[in-house]
Amino acid sequence: MAHVASWKYEFVDKIVKLSQEYPVIGIVNINNIPAAQMQKMRRELRNEAVLIVGRNRLIKLALEKSPRKNLKELAKYIEGQTGIIFTKMNAFKLAKFMDKTKTKAPAKGGEVAPEDIVVHGGETPFKPGPIISELQKVGLPAAVQKGKIVIRKDTLLVKKGEVISRDVAQVLTKLEIYPITVGLDLRAAYEDEIVFPKEVLHVDTEKVYGDLLNAIQYAVNLSVNMAWPTKLTMPLLIGKAARDAMSLAINAGVVNKYTVEHILRKAYMEMLSLASKLSDGLDEELKSLISKRASPPPEEKKEEKEEKEEKKEEEEENKEEEAIEGLGALFG
Repeated sequence: MAHVASWKYEFVDKIVKLSQEYPVIGIVNINNIPAAQMQKMRRELRNEAVLIVGRNRLIKLALEKSPRKNLKELAKYIEGQTGIIFTKMNAFKLAKFMDKTKTKAPAKGGEVAPEDIVVHGGETPFKPGPIISELQKVGLPAAVQKGKIVIRKDTLLVKKGEVISRDVAQVLTKLEIYPITVGLDLRAAYEDEIVFPKEVLHVDTEKVYGDLLNAIQYAVNLSVNMAWPTKLTMPLLIGKAARDAMSLAINAGVVNKYTVEHILRKAYMEMLSLASKLSDGLDEELKSLISKRASPPPEEKKEEKEEKEEKKEEEEENKEEEAIEGLGALFG
């Protein structure tokens, strides 16, 4: 029987133990991350997660040995240089946190361009010398102007998906253009017995929040218009019913302590409207009132318009506040 090094048993047991301590487990790609940046990322993760790097075969074995249901499905995402991460933050927060670890790095040559690499025209920090031939060799329209080397126009140096040559990589580094993004790339995460692939984890949270808020607003409006009573809509329905009852009572002339003021105001305005259609038999006071009502100063018209606009804005804000309160109510 072949001898198996004790550290391999210890490594597998460590991962199995961590898989039971942390609710969320992720598989991360660590290809082409320089040692210095890896150390920096480990420091950033220190208070949020535990990152373990080891042989893929041992990581797969540990996932299979773990008692966590369905955890072995995570092994499908292990390939190339891989690390396994353990955390208490949920899978979607972990994905966003992983994105924050990514930084720009210089190309060394041989990498595939993740996007078009464009060198913009303009002055460079270089004085005339041998470097001008290096720039021209890779296809940059370099020239000397006023004692400085300049790039005469914007130049697409490498198209997305093409391999960056060593000569181009050296020139880009000298120009302080860093086209390669390095960082911990979360391939998949396990939470609540479900494995979430990378495509699912990377979501636009602002868009989702906006869609959810709109859905709540539409649901509240529909419920109120249908008179559908719920814990959320009852205050709105009661308020609407009170306003409708008040309007009905005023128009029907039902006098009580709530409607009398409105009925008198309505009668007063109707009296002025009727009087304005009469030409004879009006006293001076009534004529003065009609004149003021018919020709309000421009300032008053402007103020009335502004008041209506402010009232409309307040109503819209109240609707938004009600929707946001609804969001809190729906989610406890």
